[in-house]
Amino acid sequence: MSGELIGDSVVIKDQAEASQIYNKGFYGYPQSGGGLELDLLETIYLVETDRLVVQSQGANAKLEELIRAASEHIEGFEILYIVYRDLRQRGYVVKSDAGEFDFRVFPRGGTPSNAPTKYYVLAISERAACVMRDLFEEAERSEKTRKELLLAVVDEEGDLTYYRASTGAPHGMPTVIPAIEIEASLFEDRVMVMDEAKGAELNAQGFYGKKIGKTLQLSLIETAYLMNQGVISIHHRSSGKRMTLGAFKKRAGEIQPDFELRLRAYDDLRKRGLVVKTGFKYGSHFRVYDGNPDGHHSKYLVHAVNWDYRTIWPEISRAVRLAHGVKKDILFARVTKKQVDYLRLRRVRP
Repeated sequence: MSGELIGDSVVIKDQAEASQIYNKGFYGYPQSGGGLELDLLETIYLVETDRLVVQSQGANAKLEELIRAASEHIEGFEILYIVYRDLRQRGYVVKSDAGEFDFRVFPRGGTPSNAPTKYYVLAISERAACVMRDLFEEAERSEKTRKELLLAVVDEEGDLTYYRASTGAPHGMPTVIPAIEIEASLFEDRVMVMDEAKGAELNAQGFYGKKIGKTLQLSLIETAYLMNQGVISIHHRSSGKRMTLGAFKKRAGEIQPDFELRLRAYDDLRKRGLVVKTGFKYGSHFRVYDGNPDGHHSKYLVHAVNWDYRTIWPEISRAVRLAHGVKKDILFARVTKKQVDYLRLRRVRP
């Protein structure tokens, strides 16, 4: 087929050829009079696959010339083309999106005329900053139109990793606050319940803490949560004086600078009926269960972040890969003044 380069697009004027290109892959946008307009991503893919010859100023344009033209007209062309090319080779019909996303992708076998969009796709360089606020907004925007959001991350060698991003909070059983009153002592960076019977009861009622011999050891976050619920009171180890919740949280913040952030996420997860344990061994803040940790598999790893959290994509890749390796999903818990929201990232093969 033959087309003519006009500005930042290619036009196939012959009606029969235009119809053939469109009907065999739904490339381009039909024009009045029977022609077809192709964007430069579509053009380069068709030239690369020997299905199109492009005329420019009376001569055949080389692939190198078209790539140079696309780089001048399309910001981030190299990353966009790698993603476009990969999706096309996977058998999808792909269209550039004029809105907040880079591409609209139709289900296999579907076309723009007979099927709704299946995926919205963002093409991302591994060197780009990962801004959690933006990911939340884009996931929410796609879900409002009942589409799945794919993050297509291109590494420095041109290989692709796809992540499905979705919002939604996890849920467990209805929350039950232990109906007991316990005294405990703060020792350095952890709290110990010395009363063996009450420690065992607290552990049994909400799976709080860990039994160490005849005592129950609680984390600082568990302790602050239980203090706020009126279940536990803390005494200084040396003076024996009772600590207020404010004093305890201040001390905990000195030991763990992001204590308040983690506590907000922990509190929200507990209110949702989930059992929350440290996720240190998995490189996250928490691992989360919807029942007895001894009888259930942890479904999620949860990492608490501020609303304006920024990181790099290799860190995201590491977190998702590790969670996948232990058969869990990674949830990023975005903590704001009003609420805690959750973003799930899962590696997928579209």
